[in-house]
Amino acid sequence: MAVKMRKSKRQKRREKMGWTARIGLEQQGLESCDIDPNGDFLQLQKEDAGLQDYFGQAAEVQQGQMAGEGYFLRDRVLYYKANLEDRERLVVPQTLRDQVLELGHSIPWAGHLGAKKTLDRIASRFYWPGLHTEVQDYCQSCPVCQLAGAKNVPRFPLQPLPIIDVPFSRIAMDIVGPLERTQSGHRYILVICDYSTRYPEAFPLRDITAKQIAYALLQLFSRVGIPSEILTDQGTNFLSNTLRQVYRLLGIRGIRTTPYHPQTDGLVERYNRTLKSMLKKFISSNAKDWDKWLPYLLFAYREVPQASTGFSPFELLYGRQVRGPLDVLQETWVGSQEKRTSVLTYVLQMREKMEQTTRLVKKHMEKAQRCQRTWYDQAARERSFSPGQQVLLLLPTVENKLLAKWQGPYNVLRKLSATTYEIEMPDRRNPKQTFHINLLKEWKTREIPPQQQMFVRAVEEEDDVVSQFAPAAQNSASLDLSHLSVTSQQELQAIIPPDLFQEKPGATTLVEHSIQLKDSTPVRQRMYRIPQKLVPVLEEEIAVMLELGVIEPSTSEWSNPIVLVLKKDGSIRFCIDFRKVNAQSAFDAYPLPRLDDLIERVGQARFITTLDLCKGYWQVPLANSAKPLTAFRTPQGLFQFTKMPFGLHGAPATFQRLMNQVLAGMDTFAASYLDDVVIFSNSWKEHLSHLEMVLGKIKQAGLTINPKKCALVKQETQYLGYILGGGVIKPVQDKVEAIRARERPTTRKQVKSFLGLVGWYRRFIPNFSTRAAPLTDLTSTAKAHMVWGEEQENAFQDLKEVLCQEPVLQSPNFTLPFSVQTDASRRGLGGVLLQGDGDERKPVAYISRKLFPRETRYSAVELECLSIKWAVDTFKYYLLGREFTLETDHRALQWLEQMKDTNSRITRWFLSLQPYRFSIHYRPGKQNTVADFLSRNVVGESANTKAAET
Repeated sequence: MAVKMRKSKRQKRREKMGWTARIGLEQQGLESCDIDPNGDFLQLQKEDAGLQDYFGQAAEVQQGQMAGEGYFLRDRVLYYKANLEDRERLVVPQTLRDQVLELGHSIPWAGHLGAKKTLDRIASRFYWPGLHTEVQDYCQSCPVCQLAGAKNVPRFPLQPLPIIDVPFSRIAMDIVGPLERTQSGHRYILVICDYSTRYPEAFPLRDITAKQIAYALLQLFSRVGIPSEILTDQGTNFLSNTLRQVYRLLGIRGIRTTPYHPQTDGLVERYNRTLKSMLKKFISSNAKDWDKWLPYLLFAYREVPQASTGFSPFELLYGRQVRGPLDVLQETWVGSQEKRTSVLTYVLQMREKMEQTTRLVKKHMEKAQRCQRTWYDQAARERSFSPGQQVLLLLPTVENKLLAKWQGPYNVLRKLSATTYEIEMPDRRNPKQTFHINLLKEWKTREIPPQQQMFVRAVEEEDDVVSQFAPAAQNSASLDLSHLSVTSQQELQAIIPPDLFQEKPGATTLVEHSIQLKDSTPVRQRMYRIPQKLVPVLEEEIAVMLELGVIEPSTSEWSNPIVLVLKKDGSIRFCIDFRKVNAQSAFDAYPLPRLDDLIERVGQARFITTLDLCKGYWQVPLANSAKPLTAFRTPQGLFQFTKMPFGLHGAPATFQRLMNQVLAGMDTFAASYLDDVVIFSNSWKEHLSHLEMVLGKIKQAGLTINPKKCALVKQETQYLGYILGGGVIKPVQDKVEAIRARERPTTRKQVKSFLGLVGWYRRFIPNFSTRAAPLTDLTSTAKAHMVWGEEQENAFQDLKEVLCQEPVLQSPNFTLPFSVQTDASRRGLGGVLLQGDGDERKPVAYISRKLFPRETRYSAVELECLSIKWAVDTFKYYLLGREFTLETDHRALQWLEQMKDTNSRITRWFLSLQPYRFSIHYRPGKQNTVADFLSRNVVGESANTKAAET
């Protein structure tokens, strides 16, 4: 009798681990590597015909000897170095390149990263001719990456729909719902729109069966006639046999939109949104009476002019404006003004009016389509697919109809139009389906799919887990060093002191900020009321500042109110209203650096590093005598600052004094403008030495650096509003984009505004009269219509270009005072920074941006104040710490400095201006042409609109 041996726990554990490992590898598609470790790599290199020329160029390098640039041999194996600072990279023969690409991109340990990171991974170890192109093609043709790629493919240019001349010859319909069931049993709305007159109809329905829809259509046809075409989506109720029979009997052509592309029927889709928005404002709390409001809301929509046609739907359908509630009110006040005419006269007048209206509608709709196409096509490009080509489809998933992902690939059968294609889908019930091009993406295939290979080690025992990767240093984890080679990154990280780069402010002992009072009378201001919703935010901010040691409880006689300002990212900035303290304290005249000298020195360097201190002001302690002066009230009690707060007008001078002391003796290769530090050198080794000295001094001073706002060892970088490096000094392009990207004017008023802009600078533009003559002729009222031709376009482009070149835009001279002109319109904000005396002033930079929707509701005074705050923040580097003149064409702003707390929004903006010293001068609008032009002709939000940290 055989005896069954009992397995030990160790044997069972080993068998379980081996089985689990095999299953895990099979599930991940991992196979044992078939690369022969004993294979002759040198032989494969020599047999590669593409590497023969490089063997002839390469020189043998002995063991321990430093190789030069280019190809070289070490132990008869071919290597490559791009430059002296590059590491030695092995040259891979053709037969092994697919294996390198697979291991560098497609396996789980490679992560299917993008082309750049894949190239960085492979190029750090290997090289071969055409490496960049092969990596790019390999990543683009990766099946996994294509299916999981971004959804935002380039959209096709807008194709305007044909303009329909005959009312109700083409209609579109759609279903809204299900909604709350009304007392009449209605749950849906059948919405119908006429493409000619934009006349809407809405029928409440109990259900959306084809029979109910057909009955509603017959009601409509009895009033307006039978249309020739009906446009719908591919809903089953619209494609039913019942409606098909109705269409066939009445001679109607049914048109269907492509699946998952409602933009084809944009007219009715847009009206659906408008109708639902109107219903929300009138329905009761239980929403069961919405069907009673439909007649009134339809009348409201039909009575007002439509944006595309310029006329109301009532006027286009009936040839007259119907009598509405406002007409009844007018007749009640002044009586009826209607003139009686004969039938013949009325018919003739009606015919003439309808002909004229038809021409105007066509003109307005063509203009609207041109405008829509201009905006839509800004991010569009032409694309096309050929029959037989494979594509991916962006379709909703089975699990969630609201989520979409790429599916396929599928074959293109034929091109139906410029925007629609017939796709073969054998896995669907209908194997041939039509889709819009915006749902399609090209599928890129590989000619020879590489083998999937991976190195796998067998699990023999329960080995101790040893980390394969050293943990990154905490102080340099967030630094962006991707532009450097691996060797250069290691050299750079070796000189970074520990705990220097972090998002927690340090504490220096080199200086402290004191406040010299001109009047020692304590100021006690009432606490502004904090909205209840923001009280928890304030409590959290107070707790953080207490933890950082920035504030402490106080028993001071002084009291300043606090203001919570909403930042762009939705978070709250904690501010103190120090206006009274600033008014009673002496101004520190310690100078800020001359930016022109600094820019010239930095611009000639080959290697540049820029550093930004972490909350720089909070790293400077306050003098004991100054702490009580910064006390502020909160619902939690009275607190005072222990570190220098934002908002004190002497803070910039104190901080600059600190940085000059930290960088003393290093002015030949380092400088600082407030908390923006720059190190500049002409060689790699020299720059590392300089950077190590500066970082050591900053560390010794007890300061910390924000890693997210640093640029280390760049050959060209942005600093103080300029692009610097390699002998290049040029302004950031966004400064002149407000002028350069200006679209051509379409009216005489816009032409005059543009000529007013360039005319103010005519003494700086050679042959201005000749250049501007074609545009000047357009301002004449002798011609009925403004005709814009090639001559006018050339003059317009020439004037724009010369405006953005020297001598119009001059480099700033920081020995002269600055002037800032601002203006605000109902469309946007504009500003210009100028220097010079009288009429000889020249512009330094232009800025403009559109108003946000919430800002369009501001009053005129608020808009002018907003333009001042935004412009001063944008020109911070030029204005902070200097006295400047602020010019605006709104007299109401002359009381800005003496204003009382009557407007909380303007008060908050005024707080951000406290570190600046300026005077406000009134400038008539006819002399403020530049800012006026920029505010009324905005391009978009300027890139330089970051608010100052005040």
